[in-house]
Amino acid sequence: MGKQSPGSSLLPWLGIAAIVVLLDQITKAVILRTLAVGDSHTVASFFNIVHWRNTGAAFSFLHASSGWQRWLFVGLAALAAVFIIWMLRRHGAQRLFAFALALILGGAIGNVIDRLLHGSVVDFIQLHWHEAAFPAFNVADSAITIGAGLLILDELLRVRRGR
Repeated sequence: MGKQSPGSSLLPWLGIAAIVVLLDQITKAVILRTLAVGDSHTVASFFNIVHWRNTGAAFSFLHASSGWQRWLFVGLAALAAVFIIWMLRRHGAQRLFAFALALILGGAIGNVIDRLLHGSVVDFIQLHWHEAAFPAFNVADSAITIGAGLLILDELLRVRRGR
């Protein structure tokens, strides 16, 4: 991984991150306007639209803490955003790697906006099977998860090319 090539630009990757933030915030605004916290509407036998608030991190980690975690997660996301932008500047020509980072950046910013505006993250997608339910999530969480998966794929492809 070398420095940014003269032909690559940071703007397309920031644009992708901005699209993620926009989609995330639009979907959350719809949920905030249409459902009370705790409401649930069945869409399919395995899928509900819900309104849930998460003051913690992934899988509600630290959700029961007294509120200090809000600022911890905002700070961590800010540091991560700076690091991701630095990585995008250096490696923007590596398309899959940069696309993955852009998704993660957009997701992190989307959830930070929630923490700053609402004190918690608005989650609304719930997948379940019979009585077992996966924790509710949102567009930002989805982008972060897809981005992480693409980072793994990128590394596997890089290792394979190196053989």
